[in-house]
Amino acid sequence: MTNEISSNTLIYKIQDIDTGIELREVLYEKMKLSGRLIRKLKRDKTIFVNDNNISLNSRLRKGDIVKVVMIDEINKFEEQDIPIEVVYEDMDLLIINKQPGIVVHPTKGHPDNTIANGLVNYINKTRQSFKIRFINRLDRDTSGLLMIAKNPFAQQELSNQMIKNVVEKKYLAVVYGIIEKDYGIIDEPIGRTEKDSIHRKVIESGQRSITHYEVVERYKNASLVRLTLETGRTHQIRVHMKHIGHPLIGDELYGYVDNELIDRQALHSETLKFYQPRTGEEKFVKAEIPEDIKNLITKLKNHGR
Repeated sequence: MTNEISSNTLIYKIQDIDTGIELREVLYEKMKLSGRLIRKLKRDKTIFVNDNNISLNSRLRKGDIVKVVMIDEINKFEEQDIPIEVVYEDMDLLIINKQPGIVVHPTKGHPDNTIANGLVNYINKTRQSFKIRFINRLDRDTSGLLMIAKNPFAQQELSNQMIKNVVEKKYLAVVYGIIEKDYGIIDEPIGRTEKDSIHRKVIESGQRSITHYEVVERYKNASLVRLTLETGRTHQIRVHMKHIGHPLIGDELYGYVDNELIDRQALHSETLKFYQPRTGEEKFVKAEIPEDIKNLITKLKNHGR
């Protein structure tokens, strides 16, 4: 596979077995680049063989060095001093533990004070240079692991892993009521209730959605569950748990808020298992349960709520 130089550079050295292979084949089959990325690199003239630009039809010989340089793109977000808790970082990706109560990406309703604004500050402080490319998204009031690719290749590879369900995503949630079964699978389609509504529900015309759950602890009238997503629909956990009669505690959209317990939905993206895009090495990262969910669990244990 490729030997690493920097986050925006990929290298492949032609071996005996590769002799006579076309440059195009190396890019597609050996370096695993997408057609879209190859077309962009070709336009940018940043595909090199022995530091020269040559035709993609050219045949290569043992010892030739294929180098791909992905030009840095500029972040258009305003820099703001927002805390960023790094859980994992390498030359291709950054994984942070997102705090609750903050939007990931600027929107019309939230033009600033987002994770993206804080990431620009982090990038500048650490003297790095990369465009922010979110691989997954979390709702404003969901805490936990958020993955950011540092270059188009990493974005391509990690997005493909997401699409193929290679990335294992586990969440912790505290829900109302006692879930009797220790384990279960919710396989119900999810769709919009109205065209312009943010609200989703289980609906026959929706997209197939699969959530696995495991009960971790039971309280007097609540359960702590660990959930694994097999699909990644908007609000999937929140919709599925409501559908089976156990909405998340604090969920103002699909349940109801009890500010004495917690002032947001009790949902935390706890672990991610994936393959490093450049090396193929399996990686596992974990974000500890935040204080507000710890406090919620303590209240439930102490007061039997």
